[in-house]
Amino acid sequence: MSFYGIIIGAAVFLCIGLFHPIVIKSEYYFGKRCWWVFLLVGIVALVASLFVRSDVFSIVLGVFSFSCFWSIFELFEQEKRVERGWFPRNPKRKH
Repeated sequence: MSFYGIIIGAAVFLCIGLFHPIVIKSEYYFGKRCWWVFLLVGIVALVASLFVRSDVFSIVLGVFSFSCFWSIFELFEQEKRVERGWFPRNPKRKH
């Protein structure tokens, strides 16, 4: 019996669930100018996934990496959602 599918599925579920509020908070406090942090972390995780011996951990790192890359897109979309009034604008940040 293999639990790899369950482990990977749970990791994908957690990545999606965790990155959603991270993107919202990042846009609230920093705006879209923090996109490069997601890119840098994603590249590091992608390269690390190439060198990890464990298949499951390598896959989880790959999922994490591409979740970071997708978050860049979502960060720019979140800015549009804020402009539409769907999410609050940070009054302390210059616009």
